[in-house]
Amino acid sequence: MSWLTKVVKNEAMKNDPPEIYNWRVYALTFSACFAGMLFGMDIGIIGGVLKLDSFREVFGLVDLGPVPMANLEANIVSTLQAGCFAGALAASWFADEYGRRATLAGCAITAIVGTIMQAASSGNLSAMYAGRFISGVGVGAASMVNPLYTSENAPRAIRGALTGLYQLFIVTGACLAFWINYGNLLHATGNTQWIISLTMQGVPAVFLALGMFISNESPRWLAKSDRWEEAQATLGRVRHLPADHQYVQTELQEMREQLEFERRLVGGSGFWDLQREMWTIPGNRNRALISLGLMVCQQMTGTNAINYYAPQIFANLGLSKTETGLFATGIYGIVKMITCAIFLLFVADSLGRRKSLLWTSIAQGASMFYIGFYVRFDPPVKGAEVPPAGYIAIVAIFLFAGFFQFGWGPVCWIYVSEIPTARLRATNVALAAATQWLFNFVVARATPNMMATVGKGGYGTYFIYGSFCFSMFFFVWFFVPETKGVSLEKMDDIFGVVDTKLSDTERGSPSAMDGKSYPIAHAGNK
Repeated sequence: MSWLTKVVKNEAMKNDPPEIYNWRVYALTFSACFAGMLFGMDIGIIGGVLKLDSFREVFGLVDLGPVPMANLEANIVSTLQAGCFAGALAASWFADEYGRRATLAGCAITAIVGTIMQAASSGNLSAMYAGRFISGVGVGAASMVNPLYTSENAPRAIRGALTGLYQLFIVTGACLAFWINYGNLLHATGNTQWIISLTMQGVPAVFLALGMFISNESPRWLAKSDRWEEAQATLGRVRHLPADHQYVQTELQEMREQLEFERRLVGGSGFWDLQREMWTIPGNRNRALISLGLMVCQQMTGTNAINYYAPQIFANLGLSKTETGLFATGIYGIVKMITCAIFLLFVADSLGRRKSLLWTSIAQGASMFYIGFYVRFDPPVKGAEVPPAGYIAIVAIFLFAGFFQFGWGPVCWIYVSEIPTARLRATNVALAAATQWLFNFVVARATPNMMATVGKGGYGTYFIYGSFCFSMFFFVWFFVPETKGVSLEKMDDIFGVVDTKLSDTERGSPSAMDGKSYPIAHAGNK
């Protein structure tokens, strides 16, 4: 606890009991975040596999021209995103109906089935497409449920860091994937190279399933399901406090008030009731639109263009050998992992979310523009030594990776999981995750063609993504508020769904529901 107070600077950290920062909350967060590693492994493995000669021969990529090859590679990559889009949308119903924990376990099983199909495809494109789509359903559903589950369990003072661990596990998975590909290139032969790589995609899914077996359900989902005794017991266990402790009772009281008030706003809890509540109430609509906007922006930075096609991009910058390109891709993964860890530890809950998005928008855009200028005016010559400007362009790729992990990588997932109201949290996160996967699909599908057709060496690609990065600064400046250190039940105070001065009676007194009264203390929400 003492080290946390030194690195996390917000009011909630000063006022909340130290017992709540215990091993249980970290254990369940790490268990759930294997969903992020599953995501990262899938997006990291395929880019390297596509460059393995053994894979290209088996799947008929060797004799294709540049544009047909780009189309086929894009199809193989983007089929996963199509499954992810479907999975993210479907997961909302499952997460609300069966709970966050059971849904995450189901995601793991689905991903394992898809992984087995990919590894056993043996040159059959139909089997490869089907396996990637099924894996995508599991990955996409998990991408929706994981931030939701983590944010609903996390203490408010470190909610940003814990929710952002999802992004850290994504980049860790991608980093491991890059090095798995590199190791297979050096030490495996023939079809074993790509079979091992594709099989390794399923390892995080196994750990996710095991983790959910020993983890608790979200106390906020239990409360939403009117299972209050279980919610109280679970919350006490996660907070490492007696169930009748004032802090636990206060948190439960805030859940009661919030849920009761939300039910009174529209009434009913069917699909169309929730949609009406989301889109007709201005504060809820603003939150949904911010969530969607953040996810569109996250993908249009171009980060997944590099994740999926890093070996090709490094080749275009002068690192033409497959071995050298995969090695550079591995270094790229390490940079992302280290910078994301630094951000979550020292920045997420101290500097905050909004400032992180603002400065990284400019930094990412500058990095992309430098690479674009280099490829346009001093392009590498095949077989020649990489010029100094080329090495700076390679460094710019690494800088872009670091800047992304200091803002648009983890922060978007933090926002979309913490700003919705309790009744709409699953629906809001599902829409945001589906939007992320939709534009992930757009990027994965379009980038190979852009690299082949938008200017010599694809230099226009970097200017397009860089321009998006610069424009995101203005989106954040005008529309995105700061939320660090604010409890989930107090987001209404920021987004203005209700008049926060309403009395407890007007908001729906819990004493009217069960005859009990609970101490109310809003420490840190001043």
